[in-house]
Amino acid sequence: MTDQPIPTRRHFFLGLAATAAVAATAAAIPSALAARRPLGLRSLAVKNLHTGEHLNTVYWADCKYVPEAMRRIDWVLRDHHTDEVCRIRPELLDVLTTLQAKLRTREPFEIVSGYRSPATNAMLASMTDGVAQNSLHMQGMAVDIRVPDRSLVKVQHAALSLAAGGVGFYPRSDFVHVDVGRIRHW
Repeated sequence: MTDQPIPTRRHFFLGLAATAAVAATAAAIPSALAARRPLGLRSLAVKNLHTGEHLNTVYWADCKYVPEAMRRIDWVLRDHHTDEVCRIRPELLDVLTTLQAKLRTREPFEIVSGYRSPATNAMLASMTDGVAQNSLHMQGMAVDIRVPDRSLVKVQHAALSLAAGGVGFYPRSDFVHVDVGRIRHW
């Protein structure tokens, strides 16, 4: 019979630390893989408050944006004053999809303002103080929204928690501004 060393308290804690390290690594691997795995489908439901148009479409499938769905989204989010259409940035749609999941709602986003032509933006800027001269709306990078079954404060807080761009809170005008510019809030 060979002599076995008598485990000390130090051996016990080293073994415990090794077990914890293995468990932490094992737990991190699935979440790291999940973070790299693309979502199977991404869909968006919107209602343009000015035109009354509704759209519920899958805009991402098979690891790519769906061109026809993107064109339909561009149309519904067009400048309703001029009917000018702009390519809405896909990352803005991804932020809206993430925001919808964060809010745990299936209600469509009510669109107060999507794309704005430079002429419409200038007209609105002359009428109110809340319109930026170089608004990201003119680049298809911003949208002003409401969510029917969520308070504006909840929408604002959820949008801020994403840290995905700018978030503006306009309670008197009853909307939240969301954009994919630099991270800021007002």
